[in-house]
Amino acid sequence: MPTEVKICGLRDAEAVDAALEAGADYVGFVFFERSPRNISVAEAAPLAARAREGARVVALTVNADDALLREILKTLRPDLMQLHGNETPDRVAAVRTLTGRPVMKAVPLATRSDLALAEHYRIADRLLLDAKPLPGATRPGGNAAAFDWTILDGFASPRPWLLAGGLTPTNIARALKTSRAPGVDVSSGVEKAPGVKDPHLIRAFVKAVRAFDRLARLLVG
Repeated sequence: MPTEVKICGLRDAEAVDAALEAGADYVGFVFFERSPRNISVAEAAPLAARAREGARVVALTVNADDALLREILKTLRPDLMQLHGNETPDRVAAVRTLTGRPVMKAVPLATRSDLALAEHYRIADRLLLDAKPLPGATRPGGNAAAFDWTILDGFASPRPWLLAGGLTPTNIARALKTSRAPGVDVSSGVEKAPGVKDPHLIRAFVKAVRAFDRLARLLVG
């Protein structure tokens, strides 16, 4: 099965078009003021509409209240809600009920023991395994930091999952080989400046993932 690819933190039509042309499966929009990728719901709406024919739309929030979630649901009509804060399993379930959308919960990892959180959040429809932010970080993700992918050796996820954290066009093949991730999520690794996507890097990232998939099929076959 091809590796799922999510390009997150999009803020302009050029980046959306690059993701679609490259063949990304998901495009993500960030609704979190502390992030350099933050975008208003009104600004994201036409970009989501532009993307919808070719990819699934993901709305990323961090400890969002119900008012913001309702605004996103009404204006953006996302296919998937991504929760990237310290939302509890009960909150994950509540967001799914409120929005009527599947929910992907981010799980911060630094050591193998952190994988217990994946089981803790089995209520989620999907998981996003991301690098745990360093002390003093102002946001829970999008910090261009990777974790040790070898801690995923033998990991049996209770839910479909994506790998995130410090991925780039140059390290994605190694990340996939080591982690055996069924999907990947990139944001800072395809930027020319914080919050500014580089269409060339977006295309290079997806191309590298697809090249890995082709090689994997040849080796299996």
